[in-house]
Amino acid sequence: MGLFSRKPKAPKQVNSSASNGANDTASLNSESSNIKGSSASNSRVQSQSYSNHRASAGSVPPTPMTPMTPMTPHPMPRINLPKPPDPVLDAAGYLRSLGSVRERSKIVTDKALRNNLNHFDVDMSKFPDVTTFVCGIIKRDYDAPFSSIPPHGRYQHFCAGGRDRIANLLATFPGDVDNTEKCRRLIDLFLVSVLLDAGAGTEWSFKSAENGRIYRRSEGLAIASLEMFKTGLFSGNSNNKFQVDKEGLRNLTVEQLAKGMQSRPGNELAGLEGRAQLLIRLGNALAEKPDFFGADGRPGNMVDYLLAHPTTQASSSPIVVLPVLWNVLMSGLAPIWPPSRTAIDGVSLGDAWPCSSMPQHTPPPSSPGFSPFPNSQSGSGTAPWESILPFHKLTQWLTYSLMQPMQNLLKIQFAGTELLTGLPEYRNGGLFIDLGVLTLKHDDLERGLQNYNDHCRRTGTKGVEVAPMFEPSDDVIVEWRGVTVGFLDLLLVEVNKALKKELNGGELTLAQLLEAGSWKGGREIAEVSRPNTKEPPILIDSDGTVF
Repeated sequence: MGLFSRKPKAPKQVNSSASNGANDTASLNSESSNIKGSSASNSRVQSQSYSNHRASAGSVPPTPMTPMTPMTPHPMPRINLPKPPDPVLDAAGYLRSLGSVRERSKIVTDKALRNNLNHFDVDMSKFPDVTTFVCGIIKRDYDAPFSSIPPHGRYQHFCAGGRDRIANLLATFPGDVDNTEKCRRLIDLFLVSVLLDAGAGTEWSFKSAENGRIYRRSEGLAIASLEMFKTGLFSGNSNNKFQVDKEGLRNLTVEQLAKGMQSRPGNELAGLEGRAQLLIRLGNALAEKPDFFGADGRPGNMVDYLLAHPTTQASSSPIVVLPVLWNVLMSGLAPIWPPSRTAIDGVSLGDAWPCSSMPQHTPPPSSPGFSPFPNSQSGSGTAPWESILPFHKLTQWLTYSLMQPMQNLLKIQFAGTELLTGLPEYRNGGLFIDLGVLTLKHDDLERGLQNYNDHCRRTGTKGVEVAPMFEPSDDVIVEWRGVTVGFLDLLLVEVNKALKKELNGGELTLAQLLEAGSWKGGREIAEVSRPNTKEPPILIDSDGTVF
């Protein structure tokens, strides 16, 4: 079977609320299918077949009917979105805003289009290969006009192997648990699961207690987090184990997380201690924001805050202005990020990094004690904040994921979703490297390979498929991520052009492209390019809190 051979689609089904435990929600028919494999050279995309019974690392079989179907959006009144802070007056506020991600990444992307990056050679003649590759995957897995493609979100990972674990979870709740409480519980679960969704490493896998099957990478992390959630590991409430709260997280230990994740010698989960500390810090952050998370410090209580917000109340039906949700996640979760991250005037910026491809500030020679990130302009006339490139990948991944239960269980609509960007992580970014648009420059390649050799010696790891490795803060990684954000926007335009006839007047959203094309495509091409490890073309020496 060729790369883009048609795969069996999930049969049309009628939603049964009695079976899924959600009485007034629609169903999601995600038709993602088992990957048969893909490959490409730097000059063209090649078809390559896998045996039909082989399950790939990226396999996501058709999702059964679920209570998580994207609701049909109703027409919304025009809503004026709040503007981001003025960076001259509030640099930290601006760089923490969602709008800054696309705006700042555009600077690096424009340099890429001119082949003027510091760390990558850019060959835009290969970009049509990426478009062709992604379109082929979409047409292979979905029927035109592709309206059944769900938006990118954590929910789909819980359905690995074709088993709808979220519907099964909802069905276990007693009848007196209303949809609002169901939504709180799913937000609790999804938030913890997303925060645990950094790179798992090549050695780790998870054996599900439900069916005895082995899962890896994002799906394995999702299923592991669900099984820990169901045991009450994250709950400090003896009356409800199906929740996450400040007490449950504060009492979490590395040993408990290791046991829940089945991390042990020979099956180590990368960055385990970093993940545990992230969740413990989450417990403290939840306690600090009772207005967002309630007196019990529970993520799901954000539902009550959002529904009661004046901007939501202004509409006859619940419409949440996306920057309001963004503020909850950015402000409410700010304390969880490691203190080593970039800060301005003592304000941690989270997932934002200095980048040499951004405008650089040169302070006057006669400025002793110069702070690298003041808010004032001086020297070259370029403000210091302008060298910072923000991404907020995990917060965006959270936003995509948390909207799903709120949309479908509570019929909440969100205004301003167009502000969300493509996720700058190694699957989306690896797609452009493996298909030849981006090529790491020689000196950086040599440095990355030396980093990889040092890592192998330090950890006792035997290198199977050698690849350059860098820390998340390395300028190579930051530049790569910035280009990825911009190229995903460009890819959406090109894919919609290429599929114009099949779309029949419609358009794919960026969230649908991420779900059905770029993220999946990046994983598939990595699987073929590096079949033994299935790792991306550039490795991240992760601490468990990035990617």
